[in-house]
Amino acid sequence: MTELRQNLITRDWVIIATERAKRPHEFTQNEIPTLKIPVYRSDCPFCLGNEHLTGTPESLRLCEGVGSDWKVRVVGNKYPALSQTGERIRNIDGIFRSLSGVGCHEVIIEHSRHDLTTALMSIEDISSILRVYRKRYSDLRQDSRIETIVIFKNHGRGAGTSLEHPHSQIAALPIVPYQWRDRTQEAIRYYDDTGECIFCHTLQEELNTQERIVFESQYFVAFIPYAALSPFHIWIFPRRHSSSFDEITNGEITDLSRTLKVVLAKLYYGLQNPDYNYTIRSIPTSDKYAEYFHWYIAVVPRVSLSAGFELGSGMYINTALPEESAEFLRNVTIPHDENSDDDDFNNDNLVYLRH
Repeated sequence: MTELRQNLITRDWVIIATERAKRPHEFTQNEIPTLKIPVYRSDCPFCLGNEHLTGTPESLRLCEGVGSDWKVRVVGNKYPALSQTGERIRNIDGIFRSLSGVGCHEVIIEHSRHDLTTALMSIEDISSILRVYRKRYSDLRQDSRIETIVIFKNHGRGAGTSLEHPHSQIAALPIVPYQWRDRTQEAIRYYDDTGECIFCHTLQEELNTQERIVFESQYFVAFIPYAALSPFHIWIFPRRHSSSFDEITNGEITDLSRTLKVVLAKLYYGLQNPDYNYTIRSIPTSDKYAEYFHWYIAVVPRVSLSAGFELGSGMYINTALPEESAEFLRNVTIPHDENSDDDDFNNDNLVYLRH
């Protein structure tokens, strides 16, 4: 029988359509695309040596040392959704309300090579990306105009990307989006009622049941939520209670790099490189060290489509059982490569260069 499940963190009701559920392997693409992607493209503005093609200012670069090639670059988005100049001004005219579109919209160029994807990067490479995320998050939260910082990655055309060179984005907003505000209020309500963080409670319950766990590391747990909105929707929670992403330590960054690599590699090999989005959910910038909120990463493979029911009801139909999806991913074997054992790399020589 079809079952409705509620996610206590988001308050969403989800229809787990057992009558029309697919087996996990039915969500795989036919095969991993064999089209050869070049290491370098002369017309790609993100490739090493083509920095002059970017067309926007560079705000940060991470290098092995002064004078060495960059590992990660941060540049302005060529078509920014927000403007870095100007003041935050709110206008109200009866029911018509507006706010000046100030903020920041940047692109994180994740690697100098054109042909890589996160699932195939080394742990050291992913760690460099996460360090830059933390640095830019910390820098942007100092701007008094900013209330919310969103870090996200679109992988594949079905997830909204237009450039194949590995990159992600960061957007700093002058407001707190309603969905974020609503979830924060629910977290506060739960904390007031129970004295406990709903995220910590959820993590403990998932660890107790073990039914939906995908991967565990020293500091992080990846699992498919009990009421996942879509097939193979994965959350990565830090074990340590922490409300703001920029509180992450160097040791946790290394461990998260390993966890993120494993999760994305399981999707890459298990579902044959699906399009996906991931985003880092952190507390609004005006708050920090909150007992009621817990930052996390959401990874959403684009293996199903929303349609009229979702649009009309605001609910989702998940045609995959979360327990079966998690078991499927746990059993995916990741081929060994030369990057699998680079856990003990040294980042002491990395330097940030501003422009």
